[in-house]
Amino acid sequence: MANAENYLEIGESHPIDVVESLAQFNDWAFDRVTEDQIAMAIEGSWRTYSLTLAWSSFDETLRMICTFDMDPPEDRLSGLYQAMNVANDKCWAGGFSLWRDQKLMVYRYGLLLGGGAVAAPEQVDQMLSAAVAGCERFYPAFQMVCWGDGSVDQAMDIAMEQAFGRA
Repeated sequence: MANAENYLEIGESHPIDVVESLAQFNDWAFDRVTEDQIAMAIEGSWRTYSLTLAWSSFDETLRMICTFDMDPPEDRLSGLYQAMNVANDKCWAGGFSLWRDQKLMVYRYGLLLGGGAVAAPEQVDQMLSAAVAGCERFYPAFQMVCWGDGSVDQAMDIAMEQAFGRA
């Protein structure tokens, strides 16, 4: 993702305005659904992820969901739920859930902005980056658990740990 401070107009404080500016800058397809909601698509290595962000002034929270299709066979649900638990233990910002009726895997996060705090472009950029990175990291493992022959442990081994430092 880009250096957010370089392209946000001064004075933009509505969180969805911040998200819209990020989407425009990164040339992502987006739709400003309402004043308080935006939907966009971000291309990953494995697939295109659908993201929706909504602002709730009632609880001063910017909610984000990042989804991709997931309709596992009934006999693989137990393994998928185990894999999701492992993935959620490794995700510090946000977590996965399966929306069975909608046939979607969902990565969710809420940015709390109580007391009149403003969503900084860097915060929103980091939130979007974490969502896509988490989905990219665990997508192959979820696929392996649902349609492969490996165990949950083997599938989660392919979700590599984050690297630190330089090569």
